Amino acid sequence: MTACAIEGGTAGAATTADPGPEESGEPEEPVGAESAGAEGAAEPEGAAGAVRAGPATPWAGAPRAPGTFTLTADGAYGARLTAAPGAPGEQRAWYPERWTLDGPEPYAVPLPLHQPEEPDAQVVPLADGRVLIRRRVADRQMFSLLYPTGPATGELALGAVECDGMTLLPPSPDGSSVYGLSADDHSSLLWLVAGGAFGPELVAEIPGHCSGGVWLDRAGRMLALDRQLPGGGPVKAVAVDLERNGEVTPLLQIAPSSDDRLLLADPDSGLLLIRSDAPGHDRLGWGVLGSCLPVRFPECLRPADVAVTPFAVQPGQMLMPESCAVALRIDGAAGSWVGVWRPQGRRLHQLAAPEGWSAGAGYWSRDGVLHLPYANAATPCAVARIEAPGDDGPLPETGGTDGTDSDASGTEPSGAVTPPVVCKPVPLGQAPLHRAAPPD
Repeated sequence: MTACAIEGGTAGAATTADPGPEESGEPEEPVGAESAGAEGAAEPEGAAGAVRAGPATPWAGAPRAPGTFTLTADGAYGARLTAAPGAPGEQRAWYPERWTLDGPEPYAVPLPLHQPEEPDAQVVPLADGRVLIRRRVADRQMFSLLYPTGPATGELALGAVECDGMTLLPPSPDGSSVYGLSADDHSSLLWLVAGGAFGPELVAEIPGHCSGGVWLDRAGRMLALDRQLPGGGPVKAVAVDLERNGEVTPLLQIAPSSDDRLLLADPDSGLLLIRSDAPGHDRLGWGVLGSCLPVRFPECLRPADVAVTPFAVQPGQMLMPESCAVALRIDGAAGSWVGVWRPQGRRLHQLAAPEGWSAGAGYWSRDGVLHLPYANAATPCAVARIEAPGDDGPLPETGGTDGTDSDASGTEPSGAVTPPVVCKPVPLGQAPLHRAAPPD
């Protein structure tokens, strides 16, 4: 694989905390949480537009987006591919669109060029308001920066990488860098495609097949990837140090043969959201970077007949991972809606999403307000703001002695409080799945 630049083109702490009662990592029968439209769904008091839990109503006139709505790390800008509404079956021209979200009112700026974009193009916003676009042209990946200039769209070509396919990673926390990942069965190449001095630059070649992409710090130095070694075997999250020539170190090792993927990380608190089959089947769990405590798999995060995926963590909760509010996308047969959960609360609040929500897109303010971008026939660009519901109410009593909850409310059953075990902090990658028994 090779990279070529356009001449003259330029591109713009470990923590330990007490999480309270331990959640069991043993596989159990699913607890039936409230599904779409169920009675008794929690509502945040004073939330703007909050209604009972249920799926987002799709906007019938909206074209089906080929990609995702991507936000900068600070939530100031967003970008997506979109097209004007049209009659069913009518061919539509795709073009990039940038959303400005940090002002008094959100607004969208279309960035069309002389020809429409292909549906497999990918866009990523930068902190200065420009939008990076990746286009596939034959066996090359072409990169450009788009920006509004008067009534037209300006384009700055950055260069190209010769490879069959590439995935752009989430925007770097520094706001100016974008990385891309190309992979085959034997190795993966990490590219700096925006923010370099001379176009796309090869940063590291990592043995194995890598996917995912989660930033572990606010400097844009430590990147977590999910890697499967050449020849097969389990998938394990690893940390890549971009300032040490892509040095790779283990990050998650819950069980020797388990697939352990990192989904989200909060640099302020150290909270990690993990998906692993170490408990016996695929589960959503959480841990703390640098903690000696094991990864926990809350029962409330596996409601029946739906898929739950975290997409945003509340920032600014220094050294308090249990108090971070986590936003989750819930997908069921009826559509997609929103979940809110805190480790210390041990309950999943289910909320309806606004009509036309870009499912899985959103960000938290430091004071616990969830921002959800959406567009529908009434407004082409808007943000719904939902205050995180509280966890002050009593937990339902657990039914029976098998650890399951007889009340199908989506609330995790409380566990018996055990005396804390004094242990030496170890990296999360070396933490056991179960807490060791205290010495006699």
